[in-house]
Amino acid sequence: MIEYSPFWNTLKNSTESTYTLITQYHVSSATIDKLRKNKPMNTTTLNDLCRIFDCQIQDICQYTPSTKDQHL
Repeated sequence: MIEYSPFWNTLKNSTESTYTLITQYHVSSATIDKLRKNKPMNTTTLNDLCRIFDCQIQDICQYTPSTKDQHL
């Protein structure tokens, strides 16, 4: 499962807020909701977040094995 707890730590340690992401960078509130709920999002959005925070992908998301993952 891809989860976004690193994003929340990155956000906390930055000068940005969810408000500035929405108003200044035009990140949708739906994207913020996906981050909160660990829902899938596209790589373009992940790229945008890395650019905003000038960080690496592991500062936004991480893979954690889960029994809820679909069976391969």
